Amino acid sequence: MNTITYKGYLGTVNFSEKDECFYGKIEGIDGLVNFEGDSVSTLTKAFHDAVDDYVAYCIEAGIEPHKSYSGQLNIRIKPETHSRIAALAKQAGESINAYINETLEQRVAFA
Repeated sequence: MNTITYKGYLGTVNFSEKDECFYGKIEGIDGLVNFEGDSVSTLTKAFHDAVDDYVAYCIEAGIEPHKSYSGQLNIRIKPETHSRIAALAKQAGESINAYINETLEQRVAFA
């Protein structure tokens, strides 16, 4: 999937062959904000305008613009991976949760 970023917001981008246009939506927000364009430059401008309009609306309405997350994440992994993580956490003197959290924070910091 193609993405575009602006002011810390992420947009997903698709192409409609039938309509001969690019289209997308802003991800990670409470609500649905779409944008479209018939070229990369018009799509980029439409995305920037959509983000700016969304942020202005949120400020005016007194709401938090970014989607809030609980901080809890349930994932499914292979039992072998779970076992390896448990062993690595034990060696590090940490709980599995603390080990995974630290590992993910390090990975995200380099993204």
